[in-house]
Amino acid sequence: MGPVNGRLCVGRRFGWLWAAYSVSAFGTWLAFDAFSLIAVLVLHTGSVQVALLAATGPAVGAVLAVPLGPWVEFRRKRPVMAGTDLVRCAALLSIPAAYAFGVLGLGQLLAVSVVVAAADITFNAASGAFLKGLVPADRLLTANARFESTTWTATVLGPPLGGAAFGLFGPVTTVVANAVSFLLSALGIRAVGGGEHRPERTGAARLRATDLLDGWRHILTSPVLRPLFLNTLAVNGLIMAAAPPLAVLMLGPLGFAPWQYGLAFAVPCLGGLLGSRLARPLVTRYGQRRVLRTAGTLRALWTVGLAFVRPGLPGLLLVMAVELGLITCAGVFNPVSATHRLQCTPDDRITRTLSAWSVTGKATTAALTALWGLLASLTGPRTAIALAGVLLLATPPLLLRAPRRATAPPSPASAPPSPAGSPPSR
Repeated sequence: MGPVNGRLCVGRRFGWLWAAYSVSAFGTWLAFDAFSLIAVLVLHTGSVQVALLAATGPAVGAVLAVPLGPWVEFRRKRPVMAGTDLVRCAALLSIPAAYAFGVLGLGQLLAVSVVVAAADITFNAASGAFLKGLVPADRLLTANARFESTTWTATVLGPPLGGAAFGLFGPVTTVVANAVSFLLSALGIRAVGGGEHRPERTGAARLRATDLLDGWRHILTSPVLRPLFLNTLAVNGLIMAAAPPLAVLMLGPLGFAPWQYGLAFAVPCLGGLLGSRLARPLVTRYGQRRVLRTAGTLRALWTVGLAFVRPGLPGLLLVMAVELGLITCAGVFNPVSATHRLQCTPDDRITRTLSAWSVTGKATTAALTALWGLLASLTGPRTAIALAGVLLLATPPLLLRAPRRATAPPSPASAPPSPAGSPPSR
């Protein structure tokens, strides 16, 4: 199918949403690690402060996002999405403003990191619910695969371009570009247009304490979502936990240059683009359940190979091969998993469920990363990487025990779907 027909099969309104996502994804990856670079090169902070900035901001942001999930559930999603884009834009622009006046400090970087992290979680939860109402059910996988392919394309192109911009135009250039990308994203979301009913609460009008737990309750009581949730927490957390020890190993004892280290992870991201393109054809041929289990199992088999990296070209090629296999499997798994999760969640619980999922994921990854940093300091980075890889080999049984999916019907309390319930506009 040609690109024009591929675009039209999901609808013009989705096209605007995809454009908004694309520009913000490229802005985010263009500014990848910008806060750490500013902290080191502008504020001259040490490794402890940089680690605090990297871990505390997202963790505190995740905590602040907990009550926002239930609040957003009963709001129109498109204004929330545009609003969080504008909040991120304003927060990020405060950094170049402070830098220009010579008052930029670590505390401001930390505060902005918290605001952006909370807004990220809120946006993602609202966008998931909005997407389910925007795109017909049989095209959800196509939409999620396009988001996934955009993410990996931005991952390949953004960091090297951002590094060049950082060096050529100054330390806050990529932060400004990221802020502008969120402004453009807000405009794109506004251009989506169309009507959106405000969801109505059937019970108490005010936010209840139990609402904060509804997302977790839905996940943990679902025999379909619970195994996927636990598997995703373990796999993502262990993969990310192995990353800092691998960086220490490659840039330290093994003597790889920074450009080689960057190349080792940039080129394999093309596998994510390939995997996202394969997701829909594979599901069409083999079924969602089989693809989810197979790709989910395969993505857990690669990390242990990183424990055997050696100096020189053979070691570099080994890292690239392992990362290529891992990222290709993740590129298939992620859009299928996102679609599966939306299909198994009632309409009036999507935002709370996605918020709970994201908050728990960020907290688990932060905890495992800190634990593996301590482990690497005690046993050495290679041992820490090997342990993460071995533990990953134990994660596939969670997926293999998952029962067959039963698609969740729309809740009676939820609003009727927006125009995506009928064929999309041409």
